[in-house]
Amino acid sequence: MKKNKIISALSFWAFWGGISTVSANEIFLSEYIEGSGLNKAVELYNPSDQPIDLSNYQLKIYFNGSTSAGKVIALGGTIAPQSTYVIASTDGVDDLTSRADQLAGGGWFNGDDTLILFNGSNIIDRIGQLGVDPGSRWGTGDITTQNHTLRRIDSITAGETDPNAAFDPAQQWLGFASDTFDGLGSHGDGTTPPPPPPPSDVCGDSYTKIHSIQGDGSSSPMVNQQVTIEAIVTADHQTGLKGLFVQSFPIDDDGFNSTSEGVFLYTASSPLAVNVGDVIRVTASVAEYYETTQLTNVVASQVCGTNHQLPISSMVSLPANAVDDWEQFEGMLVHFEQNLIVNEVHNLGRYGQFYLGSQRHFAPTQVALPGTAAQEVAQQNSLDSLLVDDGLTQQNPETVIFPAPQLSASNTLRNGDTVSSLAGVIHYSFGKYQLLPSGPIIHSMTNTRLSEPELALGNLKVASFNVLNFFNGDGNGGGFPTARGADSASELMRQKAKIVTAIIALDADIIGLMEIENDGFGRQSAIAELVNTLNNSTGSDAYQFIGDGNGIGNDQIAVGIIYRQDRVSPVGLPKLLSSANSPVDDSNSPLFNSDKNRVMITQMFTLANSESFAIAVNHLKSKGSSCSSIGDPDNNDGQGNCNLTRTRAAQGISQWLSEQYPATKLLIVGDINAYAKEDPITTFANEGFSELSSAMGKLDAYSYVYRGGAGQLDHALANHEMLAAVVDVTTWHINTDEPRALDYNEEFKSSDQLISWYNDDAYRSSDHDPVVVSIALMPVNIAPSSAFQYTQNHALVNFISISDDPDGSIVDWKWNFGDGINGSSETTSHQYDASGIYTVTLTVTDNDNATATSSQQITVNIAVTDLELTIKRAYKSRRGTLKVFLQWQGSANDDVEIYRNDRLITVTRNNGRFIDRARNQQASEFVYKICEVDGPCSAEQVVNFNNN
Repeated sequence: MKKNKIISALSFWAFWGGISTVSANEIFLSEYIEGSGLNKAVELYNPSDQPIDLSNYQLKIYFNGSTSAGKVIALGGTIAPQSTYVIASTDGVDDLTSRADQLAGGGWFNGDDTLILFNGSNIIDRIGQLGVDPGSRWGTGDITTQNHTLRRIDSITAGETDPNAAFDPAQQWLGFASDTFDGLGSHGDGTTPPPPPPPSDVCGDSYTKIHSIQGDGSSSPMVNQQVTIEAIVTADHQTGLKGLFVQSFPIDDDGFNSTSEGVFLYTASSPLAVNVGDVIRVTASVAEYYETTQLTNVVASQVCGTNHQLPISSMVSLPANAVDDWEQFEGMLVHFEQNLIVNEVHNLGRYGQFYLGSQRHFAPTQVALPGTAAQEVAQQNSLDSLLVDDGLTQQNPETVIFPAPQLSASNTLRNGDTVSSLAGVIHYSFGKYQLLPSGPIIHSMTNTRLSEPELALGNLKVASFNVLNFFNGDGNGGGFPTARGADSASELMRQKAKIVTAIIALDADIIGLMEIENDGFGRQSAIAELVNTLNNSTGSDAYQFIGDGNGIGNDQIAVGIIYRQDRVSPVGLPKLLSSANSPVDDSNSPLFNSDKNRVMITQMFTLANSESFAIAVNHLKSKGSSCSSIGDPDNNDGQGNCNLTRTRAAQGISQWLSEQYPATKLLIVGDINAYAKEDPITTFANEGFSELSSAMGKLDAYSYVYRGGAGQLDHALANHEMLAAVVDVTTWHINTDEPRALDYNEEFKSSDQLISWYNDDAYRSSDHDPVVVSIALMPVNIAPSSAFQYTQNHALVNFISISDDPDGSIVDWKWNFGDGINGSSETTSHQYDASGIYTVTLTVTDNDNATATSSQQITVNIAVTDLELTIKRAYKSRRGTLKVFLQWQGSANDDVEIYRNDRLITVTRNNGRFIDRARNQQASEFVYKICEVDGPCSAEQVVNFNNN
C-alpha cells in the first residue's frame, strides 16, 4: 500500500563510475542517527581482526537527490578490530557528542539525503540511492531515515557498494525512536531481530491471505511481520525489478474493492526458480518500499504446483474516477478492452516507458484559460494517464521492447498512436502507478510519419523551425564540446544531416530559426555552415541567410532567417528589437526585455512580381527558469514562470512592428513559449495579430509535448493585412511525437544503438515541430509602355499605337493631336488645318487601370502651289461609267499626283491634262485635286452629276 499522493515527475537514476567489490574485512556503516535538531551521527564497524587506518576514508553526503557531494568528511585515526568509530555533528547534544570519536561541523544530512562511504575512490557502503530524492525519507514506519535511529542487523557483515541500486532500509536495518543513542559505539547491541516462529513448509497448510497483507489503508497493517503465503506467480521480473508478482487463488479473494489480491515478492540477488503459472509457498517479511507493499527477506520457498490457470484479470479502463482507484489492483493482473492513445514517449529509449490515455492529452492552457479551468484539465489528464514500463530498473537498456520486436529508428511508438488489448500487472513505483505488460503490446501507427508538410499552397511559404542548439564548434571540425548542442564533430554531422533533411523537405521560401548558435555570420559561423550544407545537398546556391553585424544579442543562442534567393528577395536591411529600442510602459521601462527574451530580427522581402512583406522571428523567455528576481513569479495558474515577461514582450513586439512597418503585411513566427490560451497570445490578438492555427480553425494544433500534454509553443501570427493573404497553416509533426532516443546524440547508446536508432531523416531532428504557413500574395501589376508610329501626307497624318502591356492587355487609347483635337482608337488619322510643329501625345490604360504616356513632335507644312485645276468637261453614264477631263498649267519636267475624293488615283506627267476614266461609280459627286509629289496641292474642284 502507499500514501495517496502523486509525484509529478519521474526520478532519474544517476550513473556512478567508482563501483568496486568490497572485502569481507572492510569497514561498513553500522548505525545511523537522524534525530531532532542537529543530533546527527553515523557509526562505522570494523569486522576484521586487524586495526584499520582511516586516513584514506571519506564520508560523502549527497543532498536532495544530487549526484555531486555537498559535504565531505575526511576521516582520521584508527579503528580497532571488531570495534566501532562514531562521527557526530559538533552541534549535537552532549549525550551524543560524548560518544563520538570524531566531530564535524556545518550542514549534516536529513532523511532524504544519501551517504556514501569511500575508501579512496572505492565505494564500500551507502545509505540511500545516489541521484534520487525520495521526498522526505528512505523507508517507512519505524524503519526510516527521517527522525529515527537505524542499526544494522548483526547478520550483515559487509556494505552495499552499488549506489544506484534501490535502497530499502527494512532489508538490512532495524528502526528505533528518534534520539535513541544508547547503542551508539557498541555494534551488536539491539541489532538482532527477534526470531520468527518456525514457518511451515508444507504446501496447503494455513497461510496469510494477500488481501490481509495489503490491507485497506495507506500502508500494510503487517509491516515488519513475517508471513507465509501461497499464491500463483503471475509475472516474473527477477531480472529487472529483482522480484516477481503473485496473486491469490480466486477462492481466497475477499470480494472487497478496497484490498488488492496481488503483491510484489522481492527476491533481491537470490532469484527463485519459478515460472509464470507456478503455485509457490513463501515465507518472507512484509515491508513498505517507496510506499509500495512488498514481501522481502525470503526465508523459505517452494513450488507447490505448475501450469496453474492464472487468475482472471480484472477489466479496467481510463479515465479513472480517482487516482486511488488503481490501489485495489496493485500487484494484480488487469486488462483493457478500450483502445488507448499514446501521449508521451520522451523516455521510451532511456527507461523503457511511455504514457497512455483514453484520448490525446493537451497542455491545460492550450485548451483552457489559465487558472481554475486549466487546473481542471490538468486533473482530467492525470486521471486519464497510465504509465507503461518495461519492468527494468536500469537506464538505457540494450533492447527496448516497445514496440515489438524492439525500438529502432524505423520502428517506434509515436504520440498519437493507438494501443489495443493491453494487459499486464499494475505496479506502483516512484510515485506512479504503472502497468507492466504481460506480453508484446499491440499498437497501430495511427499518427503516421509524413514525409513533408501537408497544406494548401499559395505562392509563398514561410516556416518556423527551432533547430535545438545547432552549434558547430569552431567551424572547422573542432572546438567540441561547445556550450550547447553537439558534443563532438560526429554528433554535429548526425545533427546537421537531420536538420538539413527537414529543411529541404519543408520547401519553404523563408525559414525563421530558433536556437542557432549566436556566433556571428562569418564563414565559420553556425548559420553559414547550415546554409552551405543546404546548398551542397541541393546542388545549388539557392539558400542564403540574413546577417546583421557580428551577432544578435548576447545570448549563446539566437534567432535567424534563411531564405531561398531564387524565390524571394530581401528589401533593405534587417532590423533588430531589443531592450535598447523597445517601446516603453508608463514608467518608461522597456516592454521587450532582451535580457530574458532573445533579440528579435525582422526583414522585408518581396516575391517576384508580387507585394512586399515583413517577417519577424522571435524566441521568447522559456517557462523553465524563474523570473522572480524581476517581479515575475510563477502564479501557479498554468502559465509557468515568466508569463509577465512574455506578455510584455508581445505588447512591445506588436507596437514596434506597427511603427517600423506601417501599412505592411506582417508575419510573426517563432517559439513564443506560450500556449494558445495564455496571456501573450491574447495580447498579440488585442494588438491586431491573429494566431494562425486558431484563425484557420486548426484547434488541435501542437508543436511540443511536455509531460504528456501537447500544445502550441511555436506560432505564426499575422496582422490584418497579412491575414487576408494566408491560405493555410500546419505543424509538421516530425519531432515532438518521437522518442528522444532517436535524435543525433551518441551518449547512453551502445555501438549497435548508434546505428539502429539513427537515420539521417527529418524525424527527431529537434524537439519542437516546425510551423509552416502558405500565403497567396497578389501579383504587382506592371504598367504598360506607350509608343506610337505615324505616316504623313502633307497635312494628313496616320497614327498607329505600338504600346505594350507585359502582364495584361491595353484597353484604352487616348490621343491628343496637339491642335485641340483628340482621338480614341488604337489606329487613327488626323488632318491638320495649318502648318506648324505639333506635340502628339498617346496615353494608354491597361486592364488593371495602370497608364503610360508617350509624346512625339511632328511638323506640318501646308505650302502654296501655282497649280490651278479646271474641269473641262465631265460625263457619267447610267451604268456608272465616268469620264472627266482635267486641265492645268503644266510642264513636262516633273510629275503630279491626281486625287479623287482624297484618294490618289494616279501619278502622271505634269503635261497639263488628264482624263479620269472609271467604271461602276455610283456616287453623284466627285472632288478632284492635283498635287506636287510630296508637295502642296491645288484647290479642289467638284463635279456634281445630280442634275445630269
